[in-house]
Amino acid sequence: MNLSRHYFKLREHLKSLPTVQHSTGSEVVTDLLWPTTRWIYIHRHKKDGEYRKVESDFESHLFTFPNMQQLNQIDFSMLDWVHHLVILAKEDQKGKRKLETFYRGTIFPSTSSYFIWEGSNLSYISHLFSTPIPKILPYNPNIPNPNTIQSGTRVNIPFSCYCINGDFLGHVFAYTTLHSDTYERIARNAFSNLTTPEWVQRVNSYKSTQIPDFANINVTINCSCGDAPISRDYGLFETYPIREGESLSRVSAETGLPADLLRMYNPGSNFSFGSGPVFVPARGLSAGAIAGISVGAFVAAALLVVICLCFWRLLRAKPCTVELGPVTVSGHQSVQHGEGSGSGFKKIDHETAGFGGSPGLTGITMDKSVEFSYEELAKATNDFNDSNRIGQGGFGAVYYAELRGEKAAIKKMDMQASKEFLAELKVLTHVHHLNLVRLIGYCVEGSLFLVYEYIENGNLSQHLRNPGMEPLPWSTRLQIALDSARGLEYIHEHTVPVYIHRDIKSANILIDKNFHGKVADFGLTKLTEVGNTSLPTRLVGTFGYMSPEYAQYGDVSPKVDVYAFGVVLYELISAKEAIVKKNRSMAESKGLVTLFDEVLNKPNPEECLRTLVDPTLGSTYPLDSVHKMAQVAKACTHDNPQLRPTMRSIVVALMTLSSTNEDWDVGSFYDSQALVKLMTGR
Repeated sequence: MNLSRHYFKLREHLKSLPTVQHSTGSEVVTDLLWPTTRWIYIHRHKKDGEYRKVESDFESHLFTFPNMQQLNQIDFSMLDWVHHLVILAKEDQKGKRKLETFYRGTIFPSTSSYFIWEGSNLSYISHLFSTPIPKILPYNPNIPNPNTIQSGTRVNIPFSCYCINGDFLGHVFAYTTLHSDTYERIARNAFSNLTTPEWVQRVNSYKSTQIPDFANINVTINCSCGDAPISRDYGLFETYPIREGESLSRVSAETGLPADLLRMYNPGSNFSFGSGPVFVPARGLSAGAIAGISVGAFVAAALLVVICLCFWRLLRAKPCTVELGPVTVSGHQSVQHGEGSGSGFKKIDHETAGFGGSPGLTGITMDKSVEFSYEELAKATNDFNDSNRIGQGGFGAVYYAELRGEKAAIKKMDMQASKEFLAELKVLTHVHHLNLVRLIGYCVEGSLFLVYEYIENGNLSQHLRNPGMEPLPWSTRLQIALDSARGLEYIHEHTVPVYIHRDIKSANILIDKNFHGKVADFGLTKLTEVGNTSLPTRLVGTFGYMSPEYAQYGDVSPKVDVYAFGVVLYELISAKEAIVKKNRSMAESKGLVTLFDEVLNKPNPEECLRTLVDPTLGSTYPLDSVHKMAQVAKACTHDNPQLRPTMRSIVVALMTLSSTNEDWDVGSFYDSQALVKLMTGR
């Protein structure tokens, strides 16, 4: 067992170590411990399965967690960086070992702070940062009642930072412009000087004075970490936007740090100019302690502060390099809004080229993808044995596999399904989002194969109608609805060209181990240019989910997905199929939309709705919440596509519904006034 070229030291087994019980599910690093003097990593070797301690003499001060109590306070479910860190030892030309840190180009946790101003609220903030309100609240113990938040109150919002273009740590947020928006207004007002007009313009093609209304643009937030050669005593940094009128002494007083230290960390910053972000060092803090930083209130001002966990000293030489054995990847290529998981797979670039010379598979520009051999896929599935089969769709079977230490789902398709195969490749190699299933790779030998991340809990249809599964509580159903809506909103409003799924249904919404939803199966996806409202096309999809204009005339627009999503909402409420058969006879069948319309059009719809609610919910559901979701579904399934809301409006409505707040004024921010008023109870 030769591990010396990869790991600095191998020591005792796991049983002899003080351990923190937070499993990350990684085959490489399953736990991390920070004692006071050094870093310790637990490594499970793939050959013998034993857990071993990898001990580093590198100073723990680079990533300061001075005691186990602070470590235990972290919500590990939100910090994906845990299993993306690996300490490797290398030998230089003189044979001397040195430590280098490599990470898989994925996620570093950050926390931004937003000062409530008149007219803003948690729903607006949640939408701006794409962070669910239930994930925001644990970071804000200073807010006793989220339903009534005074102006000037500080709200902490967690989000993730990526290595962007191999250059710096940051996050690219999707933002929809308003009337007369400029890069200056977006940076100064909407994002409160956390970014700059220059950073925003750098990742967008519009001229600053020619930004169209309601355009989808990217907004870059820099999470970089001050100047590297300074003290090791600080591992956490606040990205602090200086406001007009603030000075070095004012920032020093607010942060409790010496002015000289602030100037040392920001040698290029002009503290007297009153604009732009500076980096404020802070000692290691838990999630709970983060809420106590800089509690001073700036009344009626919008202030964002990012607290970025940065490995500035280790990232100085190679900021975004992965090196796991023979695998080498540089850079996190996607700057789109969303998150992708790292893996141990070898990534291969394909620049508008065919795959292995396969006929008919040319012309796809791939960001980064993995090309597997047939032999590797066959070995991982026991020659595609039925015992590995976990699903069957219209275009092929799906098999469970373990490839290079990662669980995967492999879809095997006939060569005749090349159009659907290409459609999925076009979408999933260019579109990355937390609520879209992740494509790992492909193979084109003999048959067509797509390799996806494995989603542990199957699909929504199974959870709703399989008697062997635990019933989903109402809060989980609401979360899955919001997750799925976010995925659809992304492909409708934050990609160019726009993608239309065309086969949204409960069977194509997968449920992960944390019971979050991911939209899957993009084989029928249609691409359209922005502003193209409707395209005639051949009829594909699933009956019961098809909108009238699509079923009758073949017209395709994003509102086709909106209609199908409304049917899914009805399924979440009732657990019934999209077409309800009486006595198993199609002649006596009725669409779920018709069934709900009959109830919702009655004089007392809320009480009548009880007859359609999934009986497995018992009496543990809030009828008002169920009724409001049914009203959202009714709006989605309107016969006239022009009167259906956009997915953006649906996301806002569902976020508002999940917050249980009935007094927020969100109508001025979003386009479907009636839907917003409905969700806010007005």
